[in-house]
Amino acid sequence: MHVLFLHHNFPAQFGQIAVYLAQRHRYRCTFVSEKEVANSAEIVHIQFPSVGGATQLTHHCSRTFENQVWRSHAVFETLQKRTDVRPDLIVAHSGFVSSLFLRELYPNTPQINYFEYFYHTVASDMDFRHDLPPPPEMDRLRLRARNAQLLLDLQNCDAGYVPTEFQRAQLPHEFQYKLNTIFDGIDHRFWRPISNPRRVFNGLEIPGGVKLLTYVSRGFEATRGFDIFLRAADRICRERQDVWVVVVGEDRIAYGGDERFTEGKSFKEWVIDRYQPDLSRIHFIGRLPPSQLVHLLSLSDLHVYLTIPFVLSWSLLNAMSCGALILGSNTAPVQEVVRDGLNGRLFEFFDIDSLVSKAIKMLDNPAPYQSLRHAARKTIKDRYTLDQCLPQMLKMYQSVLN
Repeated sequence: MHVLFLHHNFPAQFGQIAVYLAQRHRYRCTFVSEKEVANSAEIVHIQFPSVGGATQLTHHCSRTFENQVWRSHAVFETLQKRTDVRPDLIVAHSGFVSSLFLRELYPNTPQINYFEYFYHTVASDMDFRHDLPPPPEMDRLRLRARNAQLLLDLQNCDAGYVPTEFQRAQLPHEFQYKLNTIFDGIDHRFWRPISNPRRVFNGLEIPGGVKLLTYVSRGFEATRGFDIFLRAADRICRERQDVWVVVVGEDRIAYGGDERFTEGKSFKEWVIDRYQPDLSRIHFIGRLPPSQLVHLLSLSDLHVYLTIPFVLSWSLLNAMSCGALILGSNTAPVQEVVRDGLNGRLFEFFDIDSLVSKAIKMLDNPAPYQSLRHAARKTIKDRYTLDQCLPQMLKMYQSVLN
């Protein structure tokens, strides 16, 4: 059995399932990406070129679609030259690389699409941050057109899947019958509580006796509530002299359009300039490799996670798998995983007073919350491990093939 995976990146959402299929079930797996990756024992990698794309002359509302078309056509032309590639199944990440054109190259090959997010302009990520300057009208118009490729892929695919029920609910009702909810999977054997974890991270040594508050995000941005967290962390540090805050991530914007109001600054710089927090015990340590992050999460006394109604971060589930004590925003993606009082605590996204008071209470008297740590890891082991998610994907693949 030969499965062809399409994504602009690697390993992304498909690396683990590809290795699983190759190692455990002897499938032949080919991974097509824009990123150059050397072949491995399990996977053949094919790189497609970065060509074309939207320009300043492209209409603002169609730029995303233009980029997707160029990328998808590059995949088509690359595979057209590879007569040795004759897949039995195609799995593609809709939104980055469409498999639509491959119907012409492999007309009888079934296709499965991974759907990450379908955009809406009302009661969605677009208008959730009502406390910040609203997006310009043209951005709202662009969002309505941004789903064009996803709609084509929804019509074209034989089946699709999404990682959470929240993300599935964003997709149009008329295509729900094609969709499965299967999470990407957490390696709970790697993301586990470490006894005697290391205490030095990128040159920062965590002294004994301090309470450690952690925050992890790929980028510091409004989508992940970085400004809410930093304001709360500043207040917590002012009230508690024994608290250190460690922030993991990069000073960049991965999602959203924060740059529209930050006056040329990064969102982090804009937040710091606006609120002037005392950073003497708030430490930004950049990105950490997973081998170090698992130690930091094991060391954490309290882990705070925020997100607007949007894609749920792997970092939250990694933290839960490490047995971290979770304090999360009471937003739909988080509610699906964190149950208030059962495996973590929740607070209203904009309620900084509640975030501060709950955090201090949990830091002051951690004993009553130990059960939440165990329950958080149990949640991952019961529902989100690779051992559960990968067989679910295989079952879906086989059902489409049959």
